[in-house]
Amino acid sequence: MTDDSSLSSVELAAELTAAWLANPNTRSTTEEAVAFLTSIHGAVAELGKVVAVEPEPAAPAEPEHVPAVSVRKSLASRDHIISMIDGKPYKTLTRHLSTHGLTQEEYRTRYNLPKSYPMTAPAYSEQRREMAKKLGLGRKPGQKATAKKSAAK
Repeated sequence: MTDDSSLSSVELAAELTAAWLANPNTRSTTEEAVAFLTSIHGAVAELGKVVAVEPEPAAPAEPEHVPAVSVRKSLASRDHIISMIDGKPYKTLTRHLSTHGLTQEEYRTRYNLPKSYPMTAPAYSEQRREMAKKLGLGRKPGQKATAKKSAAK
């Protein structure tokens, strides 16, 4: 093949067919050679067409997530945590995050929060802890709750 990059599709098909026929392992009849030349010419002509290729739409960039409140304000109250998604107060963010299709890790990553950022309001956690103690959760069967001694005597 020549170094000229402006070969026509006929010339290129002829050169490819000649190379195919020059192979000592190729045994073909005249009809097969003509059919090969025709098919190669069709393929080369198809490749040579200038196709208006539309650029692929760029993958939608993940939108910039702007927090509704600051981290400090979201943790300002012991009774609730303010969501950075919608700015509303919640006792626990777990269910709220699941309605938005997020896990706790994804939420923390989205808003650059530390791993220690709580997902439950402190007052709500204490309330649940006291209720669990009253019910005897966390004790082995047969153990009785230990009574706390009052500090005031």
